[in-house]
Amino acid sequence: MWKTGLLLLFWGLLTSGELQQEETEPERRSLPPSGKLDFGYVPQGVYQTLAYYEPGVIGLLFHMVHAFLYVVQPNPFPEDLVIKVAKDKFGAIQSEYQKAIYYETGFVVCAVLGLLFMVLLPLVGLFFCLCRCCDNCGGEMHQRQRKNADCQRGLLTTLLFATSLVITAGVLCAYAANQNLSSQLKGMRRLVSSNLRDLQSFTNETPTQVDYLIAQYATAKNKVISDLDNVGPLLGGKIHEELGKEVCPAMDGALRMAGAMRETKDALENVSMSLEVLQEATGKLHFNLSLVRFSLNRTLNDPGCNDEDSDATTAQLCLSIRSSLAQLHVSANFTRLPDMNNQLESVNQLMKTDLSNIIQKGYSSFNDTPAMVSDQMRNVFEGARGMLDIIGTNISSFSKVFPVHSTMANFTNFISHTHSKIEDSYPEIDQIDFYRWICCIGLCCMVVLILAFNFLAILCGTIGYDKHASPTTRGCVSNTGGTLLMAGVGFSFLFSWILMGVVTATFLVGGNLEKLVCEPFHTKQLFKVLDTPHLVNPEWRNFIPGYMYNDSDLDLTVESLYSNCKENRGIYSAMRLDKVFNVTPFLNSSLYTKEVGKMFNDVKIDLRVIVLLESEGKQNLIGFSETGVDRINYAAYLEEVNKGVTQVDLLSYANELEAQTDLMPKGPLQTSLKGHANSLRQIHSQQVVPMEQAMSMLNQSIRLLERTASDLPNKVADVLATIEAAQYLISQNATQVVNQETEKYKQTIVGYFRQYIEWVRTSLTMEVAACKPFSNIVDTVEIVACSFLVDSLNTFWFGLGCCALFLLPSIILSVKLAKFYRRMDTEDVYDDIETIPMKTILAYDTMTRFPRASAPPRHIDW
Repeated sequence: MWKTGLLLLFWGLLTSGELQQEETEPERRSLPPSGKLDFGYVPQGVYQTLAYYEPGVIGLLFHMVHAFLYVVQPNPFPEDLVIKVAKDKFGAIQSEYQKAIYYETGFVVCAVLGLLFMVLLPLVGLFFCLCRCCDNCGGEMHQRQRKNADCQRGLLTTLLFATSLVITAGVLCAYAANQNLSSQLKGMRRLVSSNLRDLQSFTNETPTQVDYLIAQYATAKNKVISDLDNVGPLLGGKIHEELGKEVCPAMDGALRMAGAMRETKDALENVSMSLEVLQEATGKLHFNLSLVRFSLNRTLNDPGCNDEDSDATTAQLCLSIRSSLAQLHVSANFTRLPDMNNQLESVNQLMKTDLSNIIQKGYSSFNDTPAMVSDQMRNVFEGARGMLDIIGTNISSFSKVFPVHSTMANFTNFISHTHSKIEDSYPEIDQIDFYRWICCIGLCCMVVLILAFNFLAILCGTIGYDKHASPTTRGCVSNTGGTLLMAGVGFSFLFSWILMGVVTATFLVGGNLEKLVCEPFHTKQLFKVLDTPHLVNPEWRNFIPGYMYNDSDLDLTVESLYSNCKENRGIYSAMRLDKVFNVTPFLNSSLYTKEVGKMFNDVKIDLRVIVLLESEGKQNLIGFSETGVDRINYAAYLEEVNKGVTQVDLLSYANELEAQTDLMPKGPLQTSLKGHANSLRQIHSQQVVPMEQAMSMLNQSIRLLERTASDLPNKVADVLATIEAAQYLISQNATQVVNQETEKYKQTIVGYFRQYIEWVRTSLTMEVAACKPFSNIVDTVEIVACSFLVDSLNTFWFGLGCCALFLLPSIILSVKLAKFYRRMDTEDVYDDIETIPMKTILAYDTMTRFPRASAPPRHIDW
């Protein structure tokens, strides 16, 4: 029945389905990454059990016992021997007894010594009693006096006291182990209750986790709907981006050409205006310079320059000035330059057509690609919501096929019933533990009784000691101490063999449990034994899947199950339930791929309505190449511009003229020449400077026109060819780009479902129905069995065995020391009075001095 219930439990945990790897996995790796979905965190139950035990101070005793067992049994775990014995149902012991004996050598030797102790000690005690009854073996109430009697007495007392301390430590060790076992068994209830509560949490949280997995399909569904609603920006935007790699450069070239047309118009207007200004200014400048030359020439004809009475310097200066008058002429001749009115008129005619606006219309038409895609795909995606609802219904129907909640409810009832049975067994466990505790306390009391005799005897013997008293005159207190010692010896003979019998039995049981169960569990060698193929059943390779699923070849071992649960992984992966329950029809991403593929097969996107440049704009560009700006003689213009306004710089000439005039003597000549210099400066500032500015503007305009007109027909042809190529791409070859981006978009949609499936797979493996409570149960059993029971049991026999062993020296020392405490019936006498310590005695009167003395011993005995 429990097997059927467990199968139902595992069946109910599979609400998220078996998630197989897609056959197209290599293809998926080459797909572009889809948007990351956030499915949140699967709700987790809080497991309270802390399967860890720290023994505390008594752990030192546990380690001591473990070290002793290692000395007794240093051999490694006999894995092969255990496997053979288990396979042959213990029949292999007969053939493998030598290996078994070799492994158990330490235990066998200790057990034999214990049995010898049990058998021989009672016999020795019997013969010892008979021997003392015959006044032998220290039974004679006579003590030979020795010179070192005090030293012997002190040594024996010290040794017996030390021995008793060792026995005390042993009995305290046994008592501590006994009390620890009782207290830990009470703490066991907390562990058991905690484990059962964790199982309850496990059953309560699993349906919630399953419902959460199913509900998170809405996250993927909503994301798909959102992407379908935004197909324009997502798909149309990608198509626009890919086509824009060809279209945008072409449209930018046309837009730059429209800008060049505007710049050409402005430059032609500047040239015409500058040329007109310069031609008019040149005539005026020529006339004014002629007047200045005529006036200067007339002034130089002054007698002051030519008279014989004038000085040589003045004459020389006048000659120099007259020779420089030829420089006062206009340099550039703008009247012979042809005008550009025809070209300007042609450009103005072209500018009546707003080419930039036409190009912007092309941009707008191309930028409407996302909206165009959205409009054309609206009808295709109308059934998408219905398809997503059908998929969601298919996933949700799984919880109806497998009654998870009812299965968990039944398992909860099973846990409650088990908890009640365990609670009912606690009184019986407590009663059994009480009887055990009483027996252990009884054994400890045996030792305590002997220790009480020893310590009281030592106390009485020490207090009642009188160094002046002879053996026959010892006091009552000292005699009581000796009697207590002999009583302790008697009880030692009575109890020691019982103690050793208990020690031997518990040693064999506890020691072997520690070496064959507890240690291999910690090192996981026990798991290797349990996972041995064909161990439980010759036909089963692995007994867990063979027993649970009738498939022993399934890779499910005890160690893997325990390790996975220890890591708090989901029971789905820990129990390899994906190989048992096939729920592919409920969660199979190939279904989503097919449905989405069918939806996208009907996608037809037509971009032929996009017109990048209308024919009017093309004609405008062609007309710009035919305006004749490329046939203008720019070299002639640049030649005249580069000449300058006048042959000489009028400002420099005026300054030099004034400097020469300053060398002349003051007079009318000098005044007249300075007036001419000022006239030149005025001409420079009023006529030359404006002309230079006009020439600079003309120069810039001519150079701009020259750059624009350079190879203008070919430039326009290249722009038109690029636009034609982009238009052909949109109208004829856009299908490849559309199909490529549509496939990426489709894979993005499918990627959401794959993310959901992968998340469910990961959640099933790591989070859903985390089986930590099951590994906690195993750890709890190990703690109770090994840490509570076996360690306490081993510590108990270790302490009790120490007591039993040290009772032997305690018996010997007690018998010897009793002679020094007890009052003797007879004592030694002396033949030679001189040898007697009391030399003040006047006569040797044995009858009055030693009334209970026997005959003096022979000299040889002295």
